[in-house]
Amino acid sequence: MKFDYKKYSPEIIRPIIPVKIKYKDRSINYEVLVDSGADFCIFDAQIGEILGIDIESGEPRSVSGITGVSENYFIHTVNIEVGGWTYKTKVGFLLNIAQLGYGVVGQKGFFDKFLIIFNYQKQRVELKRKD
Repeated sequence: MKFDYKKYSPEIIRPIIPVKIKYKDRSINYEVLVDSGADFCIFDAQIGEILGIDIESGEPRSVSGITGVSENYFIHTVNIEVGGWTYKTKVGFLLNIAQLGYGVVGQKGFFDKFLIIFNYQKQRVELKRKD
């Protein structure tokens, strides 16, 4: 599966890909940043609410980013569909990241499912399923 980087300006491109997040009988299309520096998959809490998930009933954890500010998120199990392939994984739902416009897929829950090739020169990211 090959995905072109998303262009934000002449200087800013990012490996953002479309996925479908599924929970019970609901699903939503969502864009995610393929982030090799992220430990886990983290999505905006509003996405979970749309799927009918009681966000704060999940396992609480905390995360801090580059600024060092710690924030709470809540773990739930969902299905993620990428390029027609669906798998079950645990993800975190974090309040107030909607302003980014996308979620983050990281080491656990994404990189452990695929061989990932970043090609900055071609502005493309390629995913190969691990079987």
